[in-house]
Amino acid sequence: MSETEARRAGRPRKAVLNRERITEHALELVSGDGYESLTMQRLAKSLGVSPSALYNHVDSKHDLLQWIQEWVMADIDTSVFDEAGIKEALLKWATSYRNVFARHIPLIPVIAVLPVTDSPRTLGMYERVAEALADFGMAENEIVPTIVALESFIFGSAMDTAAPHDIFDTSNHQDLTPHFTRAVAAQRRSKLDTSDDSFQRGLTALVSGLLANGS
Repeated sequence: MSETEARRAGRPRKAVLNRERITEHALELVSGDGYESLTMQRLAKSLGVSPSALYNHVDSKHDLLQWIQEWVMADIDTSVFDEAGIKEALLKWATSYRNVFARHIPLIPVIAVLPVTDSPRTLGMYERVAEALADFGMAENEIVPTIVALESFIFGSAMDTAAPHDIFDTSNHQDLTPHFTRAVAAQRRSKLDTSDDSFQRGLTALVSGLLANGS
């Protein structure tokens, strides 16, 4: 081996810059420091490249958010619609959806209002839910409002998983809240996870009501 080849062989290789790696780093930034921390300059720095090199792979921050949306939505389980009746499938799908976003809470304000025009994986999820609701017999004009109602509850419940344990502490105003204070104490004695228990209670009631109205 020549001296030149030896020098080349000894040089550390730069990691390949591709969609997967860019999306992983972008998601880490948002999950760690929030949406405002996601700038093309900061992302380029975390990847060890120049901003111009990054722009060779992704055109804009909006496109980057679409990539993140597709990446996260891939973890939501829609296979349940092939395996269970409509009520059970909706319960399992919504639980999967909530659990995914409980791991990515800073994304919720962004994803909740992000257009899905260029997100085929996300659209595929909506198509599978819409198909199941249509097969159940729900009127077409009721399908989107039903999905939106479920998503609103899912996103809120995902955020609730980060609530502090003492969020309902009434110790400074027990004289003003006797009924609520006793209810909080009873809940704590039950040892149930407030976030999980409340989500399942609300989800079951919501799904039952939506299916009853849509049948």
